[in-house]
Amino acid sequence: MTSFFKDIAPIKFEGPDSTNPMAFHHYDPDEIVMGKRMEDHLRFAVAYWHSFAWEGGDPFGGQTFERPWHPQDDMGRARVKADAAFDMFDILGQPYFCWHDADIRPEGPDFATSLRNFEEIIAYFQEKMATRKIRLLWGTANMFSHRRWMSGASTNPDPDVFAYSAATVKTCMDATHKLGGENYVLWGGREGYETLLNTDLGRELDHMGRFLNMVVEYKHKIGFKGAILVEPKPQEPSKHQYDYDAATCIGFLRKYGLEDEVKLNLEQGHAILAGHSFEHEIATATAEGMLGSIDMNRNDYQSGWDTDQFPNNVPEVALAYYHILKSGGFATGGTNFDAKLRRQSLDAEDLIAAHVGGMDICARGLKAAAAMLEDGGLETALSDRYAGWDTADAKTMLDSDLDTIFASVLSGNVAPEPRSGRQEMLENYVNRFV
Repeated sequence: MTSFFKDIAPIKFEGPDSTNPMAFHHYDPDEIVMGKRMEDHLRFAVAYWHSFAWEGGDPFGGQTFERPWHPQDDMGRARVKADAAFDMFDILGQPYFCWHDADIRPEGPDFATSLRNFEEIIAYFQEKMATRKIRLLWGTANMFSHRRWMSGASTNPDPDVFAYSAATVKTCMDATHKLGGENYVLWGGREGYETLLNTDLGRELDHMGRFLNMVVEYKHKIGFKGAILVEPKPQEPSKHQYDYDAATCIGFLRKYGLEDEVKLNLEQGHAILAGHSFEHEIATATAEGMLGSIDMNRNDYQSGWDTDQFPNNVPEVALAYYHILKSGGFATGGTNFDAKLRRQSLDAEDLIAAHVGGMDICARGLKAAAAMLEDGGLETALSDRYAGWDTADAKTMLDSDLDTIFASVLSGNVAPEPRSGRQEMLENYVNRFV
């Protein structure tokens, strides 16, 4: 073990009565929930970027964290960072992790050098994973931080940047495949515009659609069996991003013939920025059969930006998992903690405790969601509310036309009386479980 996490023992489940801050109080990986182990339901992953690459800066101040792998500019320190990361994986015992290429290797002076650095670290990861249970939930490419991406990646007005993007994604897909990754994610942080005065929106969308088709074609070429996922976000860093929310992404995928090839990676914080709840985004995706995976975090509701805090709201989390369980649960996806410490939380213990708390919150939410599904109260209320559509007359009407429906209403056969939606009673019902 590296010195960074010295004296921190592996986290164990001690139950809800324990007062130990470095123990699980609700997350018991072997607990059976709806016939499946809790670990297999939640499929937790640690995000390499926020946990190890982020230095504690914000828009108004620079680095606050001091880590043994800072500055992150050579391969020696990249290996130290990897050592610390796998030490933390051992401590937490979560089954997965996720990375961007820029998180795990230093940038070189040219593409070839960056690729050599990347491949060296991937080989180092392979060695470490060979002796552990840890697996890769997904890999992805950071095509938003470096100045080359300032006008987008696949949507860039410069075709050379499009080419650089394609080469970058190829290398990251190869690495994800090599490590046995279960998904590959694309997040278009700069795939959008700052002003329409210099933007050919239609051309950029077409280029983005062609790029994603290239990704799918390459997936099949190399025999990658995982899912391709895109991650919606409405804004920040771009004024307007083309992958605004789940509904926008679904429409985009259908336009470019990708609805059977690509699913969604949904994030709680991004849902809030789009003006939605997390359960809304998940319900939208599951209704269309397009839920892939989730990034679990939260935003500060008093701030207007993406604060990426660890989850602490059981009712929000429970409703999210309710829709996930209702749809059959995760297939290749899981629960990735796309969350970071507060910049004042400087210690190694803070990083462990943050994940412990997040895993406990998700465990409580999962159990509440399962209990609601097993009780069936919400499903019964839903069935009762739409019962009229199960009648023969209603089904016939859907196969009819406006003239026939008009005649039926005019004859007096239709006289609707409003019925209560019972929202407050249903909210009270949910509160019984959370």
